[in-house]
Amino acid sequence: MYYYILKNKILISNRKHPNLSEISEETAKKSQDTLYILHQLNPKFSRKSFSVTDPSLAFLKEEGLSLLQKQESKYTFPDWLISRMKDGKVSTINIAYPTWKDVLDYKIPEKWKINVVGMGDVGGTLVTGLRLLGSDKISKIGIYDKNENNLNRWEHEINQILPPNSHNIYPDVYIINESEIFDCDMFVFCISVGVPPVGKEKKDVRIAQFEGNAQIMKIYAKMARENNFKGIFAVVSDPVDLLCKVAFLESNMDNTGNMDFKGLAANQIRGYGLGVMHARAAYYAKKQPETLHYLNEGRAFGPHGEGLIIADSIQNYNDKLSLDLTDKAKKANLKVRATGFKPYIAPALSSGSLSLIATINGEWHYSTTYMGGVFMGAKNRLTATGIEIERLDFPKTLFDRLKHTYESLMAIL
Repeated sequence: MYYYILKNKILISNRKHPNLSEISEETAKKSQDTLYILHQLNPKFSRKSFSVTDPSLAFLKEEGLSLLQKQESKYTFPDWLISRMKDGKVSTINIAYPTWKDVLDYKIPEKWKINVVGMGDVGGTLVTGLRLLGSDKISKIGIYDKNENNLNRWEHEINQILPPNSHNIYPDVYIINESEIFDCDMFVFCISVGVPPVGKEKKDVRIAQFEGNAQIMKIYAKMARENNFKGIFAVVSDPVDLLCKVAFLESNMDNTGNMDFKGLAANQIRGYGLGVMHARAAYYAKKQPETLHYLNEGRAFGPHGEGLIIADSIQNYNDKLSLDLTDKAKKANLKVRATGFKPYIAPALSSGSLSLIATINGEWHYSTTYMGGVFMGAKNRLTATGIEIERLDFPKTLFDRLKHTYESLMAIL
């Protein structure tokens, strides 16, 4: 093992780096700051940085669906370093990214400045939730929309929400212009076009939106690159997994169409659609005693729509019950549409506001993160050392379902 210092940060590698200043293991041990393990993988299929909470996550040869599985480490590490990993004090950096040194400068904000683009039904409801529930960690919320009247409406309405005791100060919601969109810690994409009217659905509503939303996403991905955006790029519009991939690919293309990976790092981009699918599964699980255990033992994986996986229990997986819950969660939006209304309230709050707040609070939640070329939904949390994905022991039947979804998403984009 080799130890280095750069920008007053300790770096660890399993090979020599002649351009870095080498130090002794004893010197490295004395540091109480975050330690950074260096590795090198193709940026197209890997993240720039993530949290190393287990020795098996250090010096990965590849990233993929295996990130969800508990693994044994192929390397031997000193006890003091393993202890730091378990204490959440170790991160990793992929030095194949040209901008890898930026990781050493990034710190999670104490108070987040959040900008939301797209103030339709989902965006407006989401911002309302952020204002009411996020005062501890959100300093202010910027809103942007092409429709000026709609923008003014939400600015008036949301800022006039106040409790009887006005000492409870909520974050201000204010209108921003296009040049200010990426002046924030978290950018939230809520723009949606091509949503079929109620009663006119001919196929999966989420997939029907992809073509139009992808074209708009490309514009904002390029803007993020031009603004050298270093915060969280959150995608709430459908289909979140595919739009996340569009954002990653587009932001990392130079003017000639070649990938240079100087835009958004894969780990900056997160999709928020799985939270409501878990909530819908929980809603139906409570309606029958044989699935009540989902509330404590179950998990949700994959996309917000086709390919969704609901597992009734990780400890005692039942394929039949799981497939039934999956089907009900997938079709829950159609149940709302059958009443004559668009299903946006639960998605805006469960996948949006509540999951975004859980993210900035460093809490476990459901969202989509990058796993070796695919943005895949699973339980995870954002820590001071990066993203930590929940790792589990999977029964074979369940993992086969995960592989099928993973491979399907890989084939689309």
